[in-house]
This record gives sequence, structure tokens and C-alpha cells, in this order.
Amino acid sequence: MFKIFIVEDDAKLVSLLKDFLTKYEYEAYSVNDFVTVLEQFEQFEPHLVLLDVNLPKYDGYYWCRQFRKTSTCPILFVSARDAKMDQVMALENGADDYITKPFDYEIVLAKIKSHLRRAYGSFAINQSDWTLKVNGLVLDVERLELRLGEKKVELSHTEARILEELMNKAERVVTRERLLGKIWDDQMFVDDNTLNVYITRVRKKLAQHNIKDALQTVRGKGYQLKTNWGKEG
Repeated sequence: MFKIFIVEDDAKLVSLLKDFLTKYEYEAYSVNDFVTVLEQFEQFEPHLVLLDVNLPKYDGYYWCRQFRKTSTCPILFVSARDAKMDQVMALENGADDYITKPFDYEIVLAKIKSHLRRAYGSFAINQSDWTLKVNGLVLDVERLELRLGEKKVELSHTEARILEELMNKAERVVTRERLLGKIWDDQMFVDDNTLNVYITRVRKKLAQHNIKDALQTVRGKGYQLKTNWGKEG
């Protein structure tokens, strides 16, 4: 049974969400003390998190960063704040998706199922010892790591899927549509700006290996991973 961790201070909404999730055979746990959120998260060990932005003590962006220090589980923000910047901040802080209130429970369920499939189910990248290598750069899709020499950089599931596609087709253009199809199987609910945010995050992960300007935007088409890092001239 998949475990869903709910960080929301609206008691009525929490009750409705827990009833709905229980109906579909998920184990739902809601935070009861907003000072010890991280401790409850670590004790419950969820497969997925539903997280609000406006919370007592610290906001959802803060807690998302804390979760990401120890976990790569899918994190979905659920918030009444619908400005583009709120959604960008959520993704920049480590979230996988953003749902605005009021929401349709069936859409929430579809997104939960989609992210669980991607992380743990039929679409999960969990093949044993499955790695991709391009010019010394190693993507370990099982451990969610990007390695160059002895240095390791941790990835989210979504960042790993984007890099998987780009490294598989290194030096070739990968269309935005292909990346969206690779990452999300519920594209009708995806804001196109979401991909821009993830591309920025992938560039930052590459930059941690001192690989800069390798992931290029091909205007009107998509993205291309150049592989000439570390080469002189």
C-alpha cells in the first residue's frame, strides 16, 4: 500500500483528502504538529507528499527543501496560490508538480497515480545497474546520481528522466513534446512552463560538474546536449 504524507493546515480539506485517498486504498497520514514536520516525515517514510505553501511556522517551500535532503519521493504542492512565480518556486525548491485550489479530486488522483507509476511502478527507472555514459559523465538511473570522476550529484526522478533522454540522444535535438511525453503521461494537466523550470534545474546539476552551456535550447524545436565538455579548443 502506497503511503501519502499530507502537509496541510486546513482540517476540513485534510479530512476530505484522507477519506478520498483511503477510498482508493492509499495509506494517508496528515501532519499534526507543524514544528516537527520533518520528524513525522522521516518516521512515516511516505511514497509521495501533498504539500501546501501557506503553513504555520515555516512555509511549504522550506519543508520541501528539508524533504529533499533525504528523499527523492514525488512531492506535489497543493495550494490556492496560483501565480506563475509560486509554481516556479515550488519546482525550484524540489517539487515534482503543482496543483491549484480549488481542485478536482479526480485530477489529484490522476496526478498521484502518474507520479507513483513514474517513481515506483511500470514507468520507474529502477533497472539494476542501468547507467548511461557520455564523455565521462555517468548517469546512474537506479541511484539517481550524476557522476563525473569521483564527484556525485544527486538527482530527482524527473531530472534523471530528462537527462536519460538527452544523453541517449546526445548531440541530437530532443523536442519539447518528446520530453513532456517522456516525463508526464498526463500532459493535458501540465503547464509548459514546468519543463522550462526542470531544464534550468538540469543545467544547474550539470554546472555542479563544471559542465556549462552543454544543454542548449534549439529555438522552436527543443533541446540538445553537446558533449564537448573537458575538451580544449
